[in-house]
Amino acid sequence: MIRPPSRNGAAFSEATDGDLRNDLTARVAVSRSLGISGSWSTVNQIHGADVLYVDTPGDAGPADALWTTARGLPLAVFTADCFGVVIHAEDAVGVAHAGWRGADAGVVARLGAAMTREGHEPKRAAVGPGIGPCCFEVGPEVADRFPGRTGQTTWGTVSVDLAAEIERQLQDVESWSVDGCTHHQDNWFSHRRDATPRRLATIGWLP
Repeated sequence: MIRPPSRNGAAFSEATDGDLRNDLTARVAVSRSLGISGSWSTVNQIHGADVLYVDTPGDAGPADALWTTARGLPLAVFTADCFGVVIHAEDAVGVAHAGWRGADAGVVARLGAAMTREGHEPKRAAVGPGIGPCCFEVGPEVADRFPGRTGQTTWGTVSVDLAAEIERQLQDVESWSVDGCTHHQDNWFSHRRDATPRRLATIGWLP
């Protein structure tokens, strides 16, 4: 489990923590280690940019970001190459799932805007592990959506830097990021590497 330094209310799982989307026993064990409830609020991820407000645990429906002002309610999204993002305001927390489609649709920016509209201006953010530009090979139809965010894979093809796009959408919010690439480092699950159905968890809560 990865915890951003000097910050409470955010955590990112590793492969050794298990598949926290599907393995409820592993979810309870991780929750106990974090000192949070084992009943999480989640969404049915659709690779878009819809944002939901939640105040109870369970599946809140189709969306890729959720936020709350309910203290002690863990929010979670699940990833295996996409990025998970936790955004904290003074008395609110939000979590977003950002693959290339979600990033293109502005899911992280929309989460921050939804919180701000309700009087909860984002103060800090943490970005979990995801596929790096070293490995995120894309075709021109994807690369064209991210001007200024393209690069090259380690094998010389066109790639997109999703982490850089997420940082852009966070604007001036102070952020911390996990350093790594899910595709070529085996301590994380990667759907692109081996088509795994297992998922990492990005968890955010108000302590």
